[in-house]
Amino acid sequence: MFTVGMSANANTFFVLSTMAIAVPTGIKIFNWLATMWGGKIHFKTPMLFSIAFLFQFLIAGLTGIMLSAAPFNWHLGNSYFVVAHFHYVIVGAILFMTFAAFYYWFPKMFGKMYIETLGKLHFWLFLIGFHLTFDFMHIPGLLGMPRRIYTYEPGRGWDTLNLIVTIGVFFQAAAIVVFVANLLWSYFRGETAGSDPWDAWTLEWSTSSPPPVYNFAVIPEVRSRRPLWDRKHPEDPDWKYE
Repeated sequence: MFTVGMSANANTFFVLSTMAIAVPTGIKIFNWLATMWGGKIHFKTPMLFSIAFLFQFLIAGLTGIMLSAAPFNWHLGNSYFVVAHFHYVIVGAILFMTFAAFYYWFPKMFGKMYIETLGKLHFWLFLIGFHLTFDFMHIPGLLGMPRRIYTYEPGRGWDTLNLIVTIGVFFQAAAIVVFVANLLWSYFRGETAGSDPWDAWTLEWSTSSPPPVYNFAVIPEVRSRRPLWDRKHPEDPDWKYE
């Protein structure tokens, strides 16, 4: 937006409004960290993707604040720095959390457990590929490599960096193959998940997996913020609210 010829007042408005996004974003980062700090973390596949999301969403926010400065954006507008920032949001944040949600809810949706070893292999392959691709994409952007150009003259100093970026794509592609294979194998031949494979707090895990179409035969009574956990573990006195 800062490179299309807007007035100084319009530039100032979008600088301030873009920088203001950092405030709720920062609050959310600290909320998530505090939630993890107060919990007992199990490093299963959904949590691994969630932790990676936290770090990558933070970096995406920081580069977003950089691009909110009009002079800096004027230099990097339409460069691969913008592409890297954008994909840190779309892939590093949204797609990573989509994977986390899919692994977390897969047992409830299909009644089968995915293979944890393959889930972690998917995570590490995709994490390595993501950072090889989009970390190194920032650098040619800083060096002036424009986007939306299908070929470039040799000898610009971008060759090795773009090779690393391409290698990262192959890691990500391999990770997706592992992901699809894991889900297909688990769906047809996976172990039965049961109603509550995560030893969860909340009532959706008290129904069968997959849940019946009518959800609950009897409306459950909720007497605390973790009703299922309190029913399963009456000996645990912590955080009960009657």
